[in-house]
Amino acid sequence: MSLLQVSDLTFCYEGSFDNIFDEISFSVDTDWKLGFIGRNGKGKTTFLNLLLGKYDYKGSISTDKHFDYFPYQISEDEMDKTVDEMSELWKPGVEGWRVVCEMNSLGADPEILYRPIRTLSHGERTKAMLAVLFSGDNEFLLIDEPTNHLDRNGREIIKNYLIQKKGFILVSHDRDLLDAVADHMLVLNRESIEVVSGNFSSWWENKEKADAFAIAENERHMKEIGKLRIAADRAGRWADKNENTKIGFDPIKEHDRNISTRAYIGAKTKKMQSRVKNFEKRIDREIAEKEGLLKDIEKVDDLKLMPLKHHKKCLVEGADLSLAYGDYEVLKDVNFQLMQGDILFLNGDNGCGKSSLIKAILRDVNSKENVQGTDSQNSSGEAEEESLETMNVSGRLETASGLIISYVNQNTSHLKGGLKEYAKKNDLDYSLFLTLLRKLDMNRIQFEKNMEDYSEGQKKKVLLAASLLTQAHLYIWDEPLNYIDVFSRMQIERLIETFKPTMIVVEHDVRFREKLSTKTLEL
Repeated sequence: MSLLQVSDLTFCYEGSFDNIFDEISFSVDTDWKLGFIGRNGKGKTTFLNLLLGKYDYKGSISTDKHFDYFPYQISEDEMDKTVDEMSELWKPGVEGWRVVCEMNSLGADPEILYRPIRTLSHGERTKAMLAVLFSGDNEFLLIDEPTNHLDRNGREIIKNYLIQKKGFILVSHDRDLLDAVADHMLVLNRESIEVVSGNFSSWWENKEKADAFAIAENERHMKEIGKLRIAADRAGRWADKNENTKIGFDPIKEHDRNISTRAYIGAKTKKMQSRVKNFEKRIDREIAEKEGLLKDIEKVDDLKLMPLKHHKKCLVEGADLSLAYGDYEVLKDVNFQLMQGDILFLNGDNGCGKSSLIKAILRDVNSKENVQGTDSQNSSGEAEEESLETMNVSGRLETASGLIISYVNQNTSHLKGGLKEYAKKNDLDYSLFLTLLRKLDMNRIQFEKNMEDYSEGQKKKVLLAASLLTQAHLYIWDEPLNYIDVFSRMQIERLIETFKPTMIVVEHDVRFREKLSTKTLEL
């Protein structure tokens, strides 16, 4: 058995006031399939980089295994090379026949290895990189969100492949993937780190029970502290009042008192004061027992949404709808109706036309000059605007007149500059915007940074917060949960369940779709 041992690890980025990790210690078996979760910005990718030796830190990290990391980095100049050419750079000494064997295990054509990387889809690149990753010996592998941007079929392939493997850390927010693959969980809590046996669901079930117990214990201690303080205050006031009667008395009214009763009163007061000190000690003991009970409680604040009511019941309708770019047809003879209150999930493989259908709906609404809201609606870039112009639509696509849409694009590359400028540009109430980001668990320190320095999960939260602050008849979200942490996903689920907005959603998170969809359009 080989162990990865972390002792008293402390790390913070240069110029930062807060430690990302503060004297954390734990050990894991390097044969485990270790699921790794935590809030966005909590330090998951940072920890993987520390294992790779990219940053200086205090404490120690020890193991006899080598580390390798997914995804491999590819520069623009390297995009025209093949995976076969790059594999020696990624994993020195790798044997090509082993990579081919791994490609076969992934159900992928080894021919992918000999095509320019630029020509490969997200799914093909992921499979090729994983094939190289698992072609080594004596390694503990660090896998960072392998299913982002993959369709349902691609996710199933990666899931089934990883089930057969062992000896890795898997950073993922996909609950279905974590449940299928992980046999242990490494969890970055709010104030601590823990390693537990089992998958995500077993950890979450135990966490909910532990949190409920901690909250109940905290309430019990608070009640006991309250009772003790009342008793201590009452005893203290009685002792003070009694002490004041030691000197001086009225011989008419208090004819049974004399100078000798002072000793009796003093003894009684001393006894009462001793009782007050005992109350104070018990209060201190209760406070000490209460200390830390709530430190790791996941306080998920309820979010609010203000969807608009439209006068029409049917907001979008497609009849024998086909979409094409030149001679290339991406959709053919699609029929659907989006009624008010529907949550329609667009489902299908990458390239089947989900985003094209969204673009066609946006173009139709734009032509009626009814789109309003945030930059997230219209900031998909010049390439997307050009694709809108070259898209040919046949059949019938109708959108309700006066329809207001709030759109979250899957692309975050346009987010630059500060939050204040972003809010001003998109006519958002800045205070409400920051409040909503705090509810999505974004740290106040991030508010001072430029958005290009955010993690991908934090960028997604900016787009989602902007959309939630926009009153609209229809919310169109294209892959909104990529990089979003598990807790925020459940928070957004609860929001949609509560306010029931009309939505069109592209999202490959199986749990999210199963819980919320009222309709599914298979493409």
